[in-house]
Parts: sequence; structure tokens; C-alpha cells
Amino acid sequence: MELPLVVGVDGSEPSLRAVDWAADEAALRGVPLRLVYASLWERYEGAALAEGLGRPSEQVLADNIVEAAAKRAHRREVDLKISTEVLPEEPVPALLREGHSASALVLGARGRSGIAELLLGSVSLAVAARADCPVIVLRGSHGIQADAGMRQPVVVGVGEEAHTTEAVRFAFQEAKERRVALEAVRAWRCPSHESADHPLLAGEPAHHHEQRATETLEAALRDAVADHPSVELRRRVVEGTARAALLDASAGAGLLVVGARRRQGHSGLQLGRVAHAVLHHSACPVAVVPQRV
Repeated sequence: MELPLVVGVDGSEPSLRAVDWAADEAALRGVPLRLVYASLWERYEGAALAEGLGRPSEQVLADNIVEAAAKRAHRREVDLKISTEVLPEEPVPALLREGHSASALVLGARGRSGIAELLLGSVSLAVAARADCPVIVLRGSHGIQADAGMRQPVVVGVGEEAHTTEAVRFAFQEAKERRVALEAVRAWRCPSHESADHPLLAGEPAHHHEQRATETLEAALRDAVADHPSVELRRRVVEGTARAALLDASAGAGLLVVGARRRQGHSGLQLGRVAHAVLHHSACPVAVVPQRV
């Protein structure tokens, strides 16, 4: 059974751009598209609905919202299998439950206080921090022309090997489906207290840390490289913070992939500092891929 790509819709312009992007992505993957509206969404994000719906928000029924989204997706991908559902509950628990049987969740980035998508909406952030499946948040301008991202490389941030396995696999698969290059980025820093007379570094502290970063990158990629020989791989070991390196890479990417550790038995928000930063500031869509530890 093919798991659907699930999109959270609420009638807002960001969510309709997410529908465009998800329709392209579902067609690329060959999976169904499922459009879900949680009818208590406005309690979180406000009632800013797309102008194309033609009526004030208080008169727009949930059925109109999902119907408009489905028509939009069909216009974009005529052969796509699409299902819709209205869930009379709050969006975060509804979307988290949907994620149990989804290949991925796709959400728009909702800016607060009218600041154009500079801040991530509370629903997107909460779902990305807790979902069991990959969550793709439509950051940047690629959500306006979704197919533009299909021609640009996929970027994956590589942390410690054991903590990024699923993210690396996801990134390789995305690059393969899109037929684009994959850029794997590993950041490194030389602690300021280390100096040339450090007994373990033999006068080359920077080279030592760069070499360790290179080895970690290779170890994290090894299995996925063997499984995806057709994917063009570009390795980048960058001095600096992971946050800065990935945000810089996002400017030329179609999708940025990062991992997020999920600890067994922990029900709260589980989103590292790097994932949190790129969700708020990336120039392209961000996929947060859970990794059980």
C-alpha cells in the first residue's frame, strides 16, 4: 500500500502554495495526495483566507476549503489521485495522527503579524518537532513556483553519523526522484581554547577538526551512496556553524533536509537548534526527518 503525501490546508495563501508543491511532489513520487483541513485551525493561526475563495472567513465552510484545494491540485496534476477530509479538531494533534500513515506531511510556513513568512507558524513548528514521518515546510519563494525546486540540488545537513541516517536516506531518494544532484554538508569548528601547542593536535588544530568532519561525512553517506549509485553527490566540509552553512546552502537549493532526533517515550517538542533555525530562516523548503535514538 502506497502511503499518501498529506497536506495540511486552511485556505490561506501559504497553504495553497503548499498544495501546489505537494501535487508536484506526489506526482514525482507516484503516490496519492491527501488534503486535510482541521476545522479549529483558526484558533492557532487566525482567519487569513485566500482571496480566491470569495467570501469572508466567517462564512467559508470547511468543505469549500478542501474542495478549492483539491481543484487546484487537479489543475496542476490532472492524473493525481486525491482524497480530502475535514477533521473537526485542532490542527496539531490531527496532523500528528495523519503522519502515522503518511509518506510525509507538507505544510505552509505561516508568518505571524503580517510579516511575510519571516516567522514560522505555530502549527508548522509544533508538527515538525513531533511528527513520526518527514515534515516538509514550504519556506522561501519556491512555494510560488513549485516545479522550480525540481531543477535545483537537494541539500542535506550531516550531523553525527548515528543521528542523521534517516535524513541522508530521505535526501538521496529525493535527489533520485528529482534527477538532481545531492549536496551533503558537514560543518566543523575549531574550539577557541585549542592552540598549536595542544599535545594531541601536533600544531594543526584546524586540520584535525576538518579531517574528523570529513571522516564523519563519509561514514554517514557510505551506505546510502551504495544504494543510490545514480545520484550525483557533492560533498562539502565547511568551517563554521551548521546553522550558517545550511542557510547559505539553502539559497541555491530546491530542498534542504535535516534530521531531528526522537527519543523514545518523550512526548514534548523534539527539534534541535539547527533544525529550528533553518525552519525559520531557510531560503527554500525544509524537510525535517525524524531519527529514533
